Amino acid sequence: MPVHLVATGGTIASTGFPGPLAAARDGRSLLAAAGVTDDVAVTDLATAASFALATDDLFRLLAAVREALDVGADGVVVTHGTDTMEETAYGLDLLLDESRPVVLTGAQRAADEPGADGPANLRTALTVAADPGARGDGVLLCFDGEAYAARGVAKRHTLAARAFGGPLVHRVADGALRRVAGPARRPALPPPVAAPPRVDVVVSHHGVDGTLVRAAVAAGARGVVLAGTGVGNTAPDVIDAVGEAVAAGVTVLVASRVPEGPVSPRYALGGAALVDRGALPAGDLSPWQARMLLLLALAADPADPRALLDEHLS
Repeated sequence: MPVHLVATGGTIASTGFPGPLAAARDGRSLLAAAGVTDDVAVTDLATAASFALATDDLFRLLAAVREALDVGADGVVVTHGTDTMEETAYGLDLLLDESRPVVLTGAQRAADEPGADGPANLRTALTVAADPGARGDGVLLCFDGEAYAARGVAKRHTLAARAFGGPLVHRVADGALRRVAGPARRPALPPPVAAPPRVDVVVSHHGVDGTLVRAAVAAGARGVVLAGTGVGNTAPDVIDAVGEAVAAGVTVLVASRVPEGPVSPRYALGGAALVDRGALPAGDLSPWQARMLLLLALAADPADPRALLDEHLS
């Protein structure tokens, strides 16, 4: 069966240039603009900006992708806003136990903007999703002729057409897929047994204190991701607040606000103190992808997500 397109909105579907943009175009319109004449099934799931999406939207998208695969699609392309695409891609990758390609793409320029990049990105994503050579790679994010593994991909520029960077898996040149590397796959998480809980991200900065960690716990967070400085450091009062949170049964992951590189408990009064208080290093995951992992692990095992986290943080 041909590739299935699931359209959710985003800049690729937005019009209104040069004024304020709003998602307006459906999947068939996107295919027409890309000059795609092949038989592509379409599900119009939403026409939304990705910065407005919630956890329920992730599960609606997951259901739509599974439905397309269940009826025999060779692969699925999801058009999506770029603002939270890296989180959705990783969330789907954590939840899907599937060898057929699922490929997210979008645009940096609106559909009615000169030099719109959406049509080319969509054609490339369809090429990746239809190619048997992309099977077994998990969820991919395809942009500007390159396909990245979901884990580790990140938006690196607010406006440039080459918006994303991360673990490069494929390049598409002259309409053909060219493998660069094979992504390291981990087992899918078990299905949720409970509603995903509140999980907040707190960013460390010069002069920070533990107020926002304590506020997250008071608001009902069952998980907190600390975006630490450097290799995962923070101020003494934040360390105290993290210890209080862990003692209250809240799972805390420590990531870094730095775009590249892993966290490490190298400093006695920084990351090592956080680990001593019960926080878990998030490896090389960004704070945003660490939050997605923690959210879904807590939904799968609310009482004790540690084994699931260890499997995905190793």
